[in-house]
Amino acid sequence: MKKNASNNETRQVASVGAQRTLRLASVIKRDLYGFIIQEGMKALDELLRQDQELLCGPVHAKGTPGSAQRWGKATGRLSMSGRRVNIDKPRVRRNGREVTLPSWAELADDDPLNRRTMEQLILGVSTRGYDRSVESLPEELEPHGASKSSASRRFVAMTQERLEKWQERDVSQLHIVALMLDGIEVDKHMVVIALSIDETGGKHALGLWLGATENVVVCGGLLDNLIERGLDPQLGYLFVIDGSKALRKAIRERFGHRALVQRCQEHKRRNVLSHLPERLHPSIAKTMRDAYQSKSKATAKRRLLQLAAQLATDHPDAVESLKEGLDETLTLKDMNLPPPLERTLSTTNSIENVNSVIRRILRRVKRWRDGSMIKRWVAAALMEAERGFRRLRNFKDMPALVAAVRSAEQTHHIDSDDAAA
Repeated sequence: MKKNASNNETRQVASVGAQRTLRLASVIKRDLYGFIIQEGMKALDELLRQDQELLCGPVHAKGTPGSAQRWGKATGRLSMSGRRVNIDKPRVRRNGREVTLPSWAELADDDPLNRRTMEQLILGVSTRGYDRSVESLPEELEPHGASKSSASRRFVAMTQERLEKWQERDVSQLHIVALMLDGIEVDKHMVVIALSIDETGGKHALGLWLGATENVVVCGGLLDNLIERGLDPQLGYLFVIDGSKALRKAIRERFGHRALVQRCQEHKRRNVLSHLPERLHPSIAKTMRDAYQSKSKATAKRRLLQLAAQLATDHPDAVESLKEGLDETLTLKDMNLPPPLERTLSTTNSIENVNSVIRRILRRVKRWRDGSMIKRWVAAALMEAERGFRRLRNFKDMPALVAAVRSAEQTHHIDSDDAAA
């Protein structure tokens, strides 16, 4: 009997304990975030108290001359949940000077608030809506720093700092073999952007340059900036560009015949079709596409010139567009690359994809104040796009491109030496 009574009592105690646990879990579930904040603040207080004790010794212990002393409390600020909060922290002084608690120094050393603000705004949260987008905090922490003006100031400071660092990055160690250059219009300004491809097929956003139009000065400014940062003008590179004459001239002036220029075949096809009636678009587009897929440059060029002859009488403007820069739309045909890699590098699609990310982010801006604002936002959007970069789909064939570019570079040096002799 006594044994049964003891078992019953044990079961009752266990039942009561389980009920209390369930009630506690129910309370926590209703405000889990608040519970975590509360317990986290307790842990922080304990951490700071331990730091104080390590510096000053136990409470009421007699200190020695020159030892650290407790000195009341002070209000400090930390970043939390997209805001700043006020925290009461213990003070320690030694020889009349403030001693920083190690844990506080570590917590305050990095400011995640700037990163949080930039992330929110890049993802589409407006400065006016920033306060509503972050988690609420207990009033006793006096949360602040989430207003429209505060978020805007932090975003401006963060993007300006990143822009300056980004445009000063050394590019000499990237082992660049190809560059794609393109312009994007933002509020009547032209921003020229550079995307590089290294010897392993990796992509890198290199920089941007701002101007009123995509002219030689703007394009040259971007290339000069890259050269200053380590892009060697004495080496050969493959440049993939659209039909911009300003880009073409700027490249030639700085890299001479070492630059292998591939004009975008997709841009050329669109330009030709723009001079033709819509009823001809399907057949002409197919003819050009088939020509570009020819196995040799001679065959491709012959088929394109045959097309030009067919169009000469009725559509002279289309013929002029087709013949303009025709050889440079077939540059890669001389390099004997695997067809998949050739197709990838025959268009500016890679940088067009980057531009689409930039446009998606920039369309959230309602009013552009000046060129500096445009540069900061474009740089921030470029960095966001860079986070999603993958190597070229045909990256395993990159050694063939590297060998072709280096061979062309060597041929140029030999020709230059012969001319000099």
